[in-house]
Amino acid sequence: MNSDLYPDLAAAGSLAAALEQLAADLGFDLTTVPGDWGALVSAGITSSVPGRKPLSVHIGAESRWFGVSGWSQGVELITGATPDLADVVRAGVAWGKGRSLRELRADLPFLHSSERAEAHERGPNAVVEVQWRRMRAQAVEAPDFPEFGELVEAAHAEPRLRQLYVYSSHWTLGFSSCTGHPFRDEVAIAPSSNGSLYRVMMHPHSSALGEAATAQEAVALAMSHLPTDLGPAVAGTAE
Repeated sequence: MNSDLYPDLAAAGSLAAALEQLAADLGFDLTTVPGDWGALVSAGITSSVPGRKPLSVHIGAESRWFGVSGWSQGVELITGATPDLADVVRAGVAWGKGRSLRELRADLPFLHSSERAEAHERGPNAVVEVQWRRMRAQAVEAPDFPEFGELVEAAHAEPRLRQLYVYSSHWTLGFSSCTGHPFRDEVAIAPSSNGSLYRVMMHPHSSALGEAATAQEAVALAMSHLPTDLGPAVAGTAE
């Protein structure tokens, strides 16, 4: 840590101590936990809201800034960076109290959230819908890989796959029964490429369960490997 950039952290002895001291000066009640990259450069600010992990805070190396990241149920809900440690304290307090993403962004403009994060606040069905819309848009933006687009549309046409969280890994589609990372993969399908067959797998890039000549046949094969009692994707992670 560069003490010229962070004299307050150097004086306090750690980022966590600096956060707690400043919070007390500002009249806030704030509790920290150890960060992932050592006490001098990282810390977490605890939350009393079930599912919300401590707001992660870390410092920049080349210039003075504090980066923050807030996760819940395997989804990064909020992120941002600011040179003002007081902003971080206010963000940590608001995050810990369960303020909505809209409220967080309105009060602290350095914070940002994604469309997927905002959908997360509305529930897993909203996350799934957003993700499918983004996946179909990605397929449209890849006209030189029509097999991928055919696979996306064939999978979207099947209600039991459409109710799952879809994502792509090197063009392979994974279908998860939870909306947070790490995902709980139920099945995966790799598109045909350079004359190869479509491949159905349990997880992206794992051994093939079978192959098919068309996207529709691959989807049908994938459906046969789904648990019979599988319902819509739920919030949370495979853990």
